[in-house]
Amino acid sequence: MPLFRIRTEIEDRPGRLALLTAALGRRGANILGLSVQLDAEGVVDEFVVDVPHGGPGARELAETLGAAGGARTAVRPARPRELVDEPTRALVLASRLRAEPHAVPAILGELLRADDACWAEPGRDHGDPGGNAEVLVVPVGRAHAVRLRRFGLPFTATEAARADALVRAALPAPPRPPESRRVVLRDGTRVVVRPVGRRDADAVRDLHGRCSADSRRMRYFSPKPAPPRRAFERFCDPAHGLTLVAEGPDGSLLALAHLIHVLDPGVAEMAFLVEDAWQGRGLGRALAELLVALGRDRGLVELRALALSENTRMRRLLTSLGGRTRRTADPAVVEVRLRLDGRPARSAAVAGWPGDRHL
Repeated sequence: MPLFRIRTEIEDRPGRLALLTAALGRRGANILGLSVQLDAEGVVDEFVVDVPHGGPGARELAETLGAAGGARTAVRPARPRELVDEPTRALVLASRLRAEPHAVPAILGELLRADDACWAEPGRDHGDPGGNAEVLVVPVGRAHAVRLRRFGLPFTATEAARADALVRAALPAPPRPPESRRVVLRDGTRVVVRPVGRRDADAVRDLHGRCSADSRRMRYFSPKPAPPRRAFERFCDPAHGLTLVAEGPDGSLLALAHLIHVLDPGVAEMAFLVEDAWQGRGLGRALAELLVALGRDRGLVELRALALSENTRMRRLLTSLGGRTRRTADPAVVEVRLRLDGRPARSAAVAGWPGDRHL
């Protein structure tokens, strides 16, 4: 029976996927594989289906999913050898890449089922200025890159992250970054940025006490004096994410910065609190740039933040790093999205923290 690989975008809301699978079932399509991926506009569902002989073709399947709520649907013929467990296939390709490092283009092309894969010049070909989602450039170290092209099936952000992770898995491991980093602010002040520890509980509380009610409101959407003890315990738990503190010359804490794990694959939420006296000195930018670098190191595809619409300082900061702002159901709140795969986010920038739902 004919096999097809289908991709379609849907709203990330409960029940949307069920509508698509039911629509395919009514057309006699048997779902043999399903993958949920992240992309700029939301969620991309990928199906591998077989249909009975004489059943719907590519055009009819696309129309069926469009009527069920799918958008920008792409349907391509598939081959039986594509019906393989994806994690197993990626592990096999990683092993092959270690043995054949010269074959990076071919192996990345196989990973993403690209139609064309070749070496590229990072400085000239990194990214696609025309915004062509059918082209993906994957950095390979600092001096090389691979350019992939796939006709009729745009690359998703999740696929960009997979390619980057495969390359990093095969390259020699870089030196482990130090637990603490020294950051020089615009006025020459040196501060130390390091992971938070349980010994910092009192200092974190003191930091909140020195912040104005307005700064705390921008962070938490309410002027609460300090997060409760249970929230601080989560800050210290790697399963919850990563929290950094900025330590001033006198040993006091000047700021907090967070990467918070969420359910969406390849995504983390970011948030900041900077003491009023240290705002406008480059500390927030330094922390944001560090979170972006750490997010890439962790294989993340996208960073997100929620901010009050009036929080222009944070929105400008993350917009300058490539973020894009999008509206939420609450007109007083915006969501900011920052892509980490080198491609522009078509709808999101950044700001404060996502409020009480993480406390």
